[in-house]
Amino acid sequence: MIYWILAVVILLTATYFIVINGAAFGAVPKGKRLDRIRQSKFYRNKQFQNISHTPSIAEGYKMTAVTYDFLLGKKHPLLKPLKEIRSMHTNLKNLDKNMDVFVWLGHSSYYIQTDGVSFLIDPVLSLYGSPFKYFNKAFKGSDIFKPEDIPDLDYLVITHDHFDHLDYPTVKSIKDRTGTAVVPLGAGAHLERWGYAESQLIEEEWGSEVELKNNIKLAFTPARHFSGRRIKQNDTLWTSYVLETPTKKIFLGGDSGYDSHFKMIGEKYGPFDYAVLENGQYGDAWRYIHTLPEDVIQAAIDIDARHIIPVHAAKFALALHPWNEPLQKITSLGEENGLNILTPMIGEVVDLNRNDQQFTNWWEE
Repeated sequence: MIYWILAVVILLTATYFIVINGAAFGAVPKGKRLDRIRQSKFYRNKQFQNISHTPSIAEGYKMTAVTYDFLLGKKHPLLKPLKEIRSMHTNLKNLDKNMDVFVWLGHSSYYIQTDGVSFLIDPVLSLYGSPFKYFNKAFKGSDIFKPEDIPDLDYLVITHDHFDHLDYPTVKSIKDRTGTAVVPLGAGAHLERWGYAESQLIEEEWGSEVELKNNIKLAFTPARHFSGRRIKQNDTLWTSYVLETPTKKIFLGGDSGYDSHFKMIGEKYGPFDYAVLENGQYGDAWRYIHTLPEDVIQAAIDIDARHIIPVHAAKFALALHPWNEPLQKITSLGEENGLNILTPMIGEVVDLNRNDQQFTNWWEE
């Protein structure tokens, strides 16, 4: 019997190492990259740290109970849409290069074209927001964009390395159409394993500012979150960005819980013409690492944003709220607070030079 147990343990261990070393799991930072990480003032106790103490689970909750509820607990009947959600397949390759546009591609993936330069942020265009097929499948209607729909890019921009933001099949597929990839410190290890050249990467930490094409500036700004594609977490940084062009300022929020950094960013870089903010896949138990809808409103006020585009919803069920609740709440709260919330459906073009564009409550239809 003991030999059988030992054999099973060896088999499971071998299987784990084979799986975890698959291409989808990326790479661990080492060499010069690891030296840079160790010199960062945000890296302590062998991992990156948030500005404020950030427990993964809020007070009053236990990880075991939260995990049980997510995996085995009773689910809300509208956790996923009952039918295909409305969306619109815009041909990104045919967009006029002189137009300044935003196109939401579902979840936290979006395409921005402004001042003659193109950006693709956190693209997850495979059918699953995970390293394994048949787990975390996209809602019907939210999966209409594929990697082959992406035009030649000036910049691929990644906020952090979680699977629902950094998708191996997508990022590898668009490699030859990507001019430069912008990633937080440490995350370049994944892209280099997937065939990106070191010279193709802009890889920095909070506080860094870089010059891009056409007099556009990009600043790496804090977020309150975490990272990791393997068991070890926080060996790569997570970030938000400030995109400043000759004609507008756009805040790219990434995943983040609410904290003082929003006010700091607003005071240094605001006001903003547009803010793309995470609004979805939240819960009271993890409010330190994901904003609740009321936190999104406060964050928008803190950074002083004229127009708010909520993302991180309507493609995957990563939390226990109804799939359309984030959009219901953010539009209601935005109206109460006099904020302009823009809610295009997936694929609908937002003209960044218009102030009067209206969108339907498509999630109610």
